[in-house]
Amino acid sequence: MSFDYKKEYKEFYLPPKKPGLIEIPEMTYIAVQGKGDPNEPEGEYKAAMQLLYGIAFTVKMSYKGSKKIEGYFPYVVPPLEGLWRQRGKEGVDYAHKESFEWLSMIRLPEFVTKEIFDWAIGEASEKKKGDFSKVQFFSYNEGLCVQCMHIGSYDAEPETIMRMEDYMKKQGYEADFTDNRFHHEIYLSDPRRTKEERLRTVIRHPVRQI
Repeated sequence: MSFDYKKEYKEFYLPPKKPGLIEIPEMTYIAVQGKGDPNEPEGEYKAAMQLLYGIAFTVKMSYKGSKKIEGYFPYVVPPLEGLWRQRGKEGVDYAHKESFEWLSMIRLPEFVTKEIFDWAIGEASEKKKGDFSKVQFFSYNEGLCVQCMHIGSYDAEPETIMRMEDYMKKQGYEADFTDNRFHHEIYLSDPRRTKEERLRTVIRHPVRQI
């Protein structure tokens, strides 16, 4: 049976709808950085998805080719995630999506080293005849956060974020957005196949004690 990160690490991927504190350890990802409204049909965000999944499935399906990766185990590709910010703003202003700066990413299994990542870039570039140079090998040590599950449209996220902020204050914490700590979303639903009111998104904010 394939290893499924969502099921094995439910505390990271399947939190309750009620906000809670959590310590997030360092994890490694493939990532693509960009700017602009993620809903633009021909925008950078859509192009980033093709790059990310191109590399994710090159690694996942490597066992079918000549490359034998030490420590490889069958696994389900983890969900898409995103770190978001807007210069000069704390949190997220959903009314001005054109000002988004984002880092879209997919978690890598522990057996993927920088060497294996470099191999996957070369393999995908050759087989798919594309330019994968924008894909990064990215480690993120997120630390202490408040997170919860958001159910519904992405534009309705401010309601959930308000509950998170109320919880922070009651627990003696405040949001800690910096150049290295961001508004974080984990997408558990495919918006192409899921009704908007049923979309599930983990929202995670870095915090510090007041």
